[in-house]
Amino acid sequence: MIPALGLVAGLILGLLLHPDVPLWLQPYLPIAVVAALDAVFGAVRAVLDGIFNDRVFVISFLSNVVVAALIVFLGDQLGVGSQLSTGVVVVLGLRIFSNMAAIRRHLFHA
Repeated sequence: MIPALGLVAGLILGLLLHPDVPLWLQPYLPIAVVAALDAVFGAVRAVLDGIFNDRVFVISFLSNVVVAALIVFLGDQLGVGSQLSTGVVVVLGLRIFSNMAAIRRHLFHA
């Protein structure tokens, strides 16, 4: 439940404070958000399955964001940033939908 509450609190703070994102960080922010969402939905699934571990969540959250940003950075350096960004979004999107399906099955038994 803590990851979901953290996500909601972060969304509310972002909407209220309107933070300025530095120009150099803007290409990486959407990828980092998708990676973070993947970790949060994975944590919610783990809570529902009764196997949640806060240490695993923090490591998963940070490593997802760092690895996704590094892949996009590498793509930018190689001149194929948009293709690698698309690949990262597709892979993480599949994981998010897989976790959401498991959450739905757990909550609604469907």
